Amino acid sequence: MTDVTLPPPDRFSIAGKLQPPAEHVALLVVGAGAAGCAASIEAARAGVSVMLVDENPVSAGLVGMDVPFYFGGRATNAVQAPERLVEQVLETNAGLAEAFEAGVDVRLSTSVWGTWVKGPGLNGLSSGLAGLADETKSWMVGFDRLIIATGARDLNFTFAGSDQPGVMGAQGFHALAARYNAFAGRRLVIVGSGGLALGTAEFARSRGLDVAALVEVRDEPQGPAERVAVLREGGVEILTGHVPLAAKGNADGVASLVVADRDDADRRREIACDTVVMAVGTVPAIELLDVLGARREMAPERGGHVPVVDEHGATSLAEVFVAGDCAGLGGDAETSGRRAGQAALRSLGQGGEMDAVGCPPAAAGRPAESEGLVYPLDWARALLQTGGEDVLACICEDVTRGDLLGVRPPRYLDWRSNSIARRDLTTLAGEGPVNPDQMKRLTRVCMGACQARRCREQVALVMAIGADVAPETVPLAGYRAPVRPLPLSVLADWEEGAEMDAGWNVWFGIATQWIGYEDIGTEREAEQLRAGMPY
Repeated sequence: MTDVTLPPPDRFSIAGKLQPPAEHVALLVVGAGAAGCAASIEAARAGVSVMLVDENPVSAGLVGMDVPFYFGGRATNAVQAPERLVEQVLETNAGLAEAFEAGVDVRLSTSVWGTWVKGPGLNGLSSGLAGLADETKSWMVGFDRLIIATGARDLNFTFAGSDQPGVMGAQGFHALAARYNAFAGRRLVIVGSGGLALGTAEFARSRGLDVAALVEVRDEPQGPAERVAVLREGGVEILTGHVPLAAKGNADGVASLVVADRDDADRRREIACDTVVMAVGTVPAIELLDVLGARREMAPERGGHVPVVDEHGATSLAEVFVAGDCAGLGGDAETSGRRAGQAALRSLGQGGEMDAVGCPPAAAGRPAESEGLVYPLDWARALLQTGGEDVLACICEDVTRGDLLGVRPPRYLDWRSNSIARRDLTTLAGEGPVNPDQMKRLTRVCMGACQARRCREQVALVMAIGADVAPETVPLAGYRAPVRPLPLSVLADWEEGAEMDAGWNVWFGIATQWIGYEDIGTEREAEQLRAGMPY
């Protein structure tokens, strides 16, 4: 037998040099809604160590940044009292009490800003890894299995004046009014008339709020006729064939909303209100899944870009499962969570019988939303037609619809070029498929502090209109960690260790400060070291 001499271990490799995570659990569950609580309880009752993490209640600073929902500057000072908010969240979520009783390690006001599993480029990981953070520190938690139950966020559209306090999303409204009991508005106009809009109106009225009107782009309300009739009988006007044109405001934000006829923008009405709630639809929150590299697909009937899953919530990654609306809109969240918990247990070699599988999550019972992207596209076209190109498509970066359609560089660059002036989305589409990540680099759209939570889908729809392509063909703008804004002081808490620190120049690939891989182990490396090359 021929002896084989293996090369010495690469001292530049990251293998074995990662600091061990501060904590480790068999199952990490992200999101403490109905799905996340059900998954946690299912696993904990089987004797598995479970950590359930939820970013709510978020700090006043994050509320002001519209994280994780579009809060729209309509929070009261109650968000400045974190202890009260924790009590409020516990009171409004019975599943949390049950999780506590089952032995789940519940972490509130804690965000998961990134998750990774072993794979190409990450072979140095000994287990799954999640980055957690609160207001004061950041730390790593190792896991054997991960269930993501992050729910959904609002599908948002902009119009003139929508960048002032008082314009918000339905999810943000519900969080402030129900979960935090900290909503500052009194008189609402709700945009949309499907199930989400009707539910928002019904909830608002149950809280003693005045709902002035529902605004619907189509000629008929999109929700069940009997629920629409009840609202009308209660004095709520249903304005069909209309879109919001402009929000007028004062020092406190929105004071009224001007709505325009969809087919004739000169036909307008002004409605007194202090809050405009966008309730056209919701979008699965898949940020962490994208960072993980889980396979996803465009499934309009499930809400857009969603993970590829089986009937029990298993993803393309063996360690990762999903539950609830982040797996696709529709279906019963608690059932979905319980199935994901059972599937995670089974993959760990534990657990008993799996629940019988019924129909997978679907859009049944959501008339407008069941059409996939047709309904949002109707809104995007009508708002562009009535409001024009000068309306901001990306509030954070001051990118207008016209900037997006014309593929214009940021204004602060003061860039003038005939070749750029001749370029637009149509010419760009002629050179290859349009891509939101390309538009980020060219215009800075979706590059702001909200991390595109307010504009991602609207930008993709406007791109589809400008390039004259089906919206389903526009790729998802990529996410990257951290998926939540974190102070640098919090991220800087993580200690790398001396061994890891010694190799940073190679791992970061800074041309003037590292020895090329092609030189490692050769005489050239020794020459550079003798010459005093940074190491």
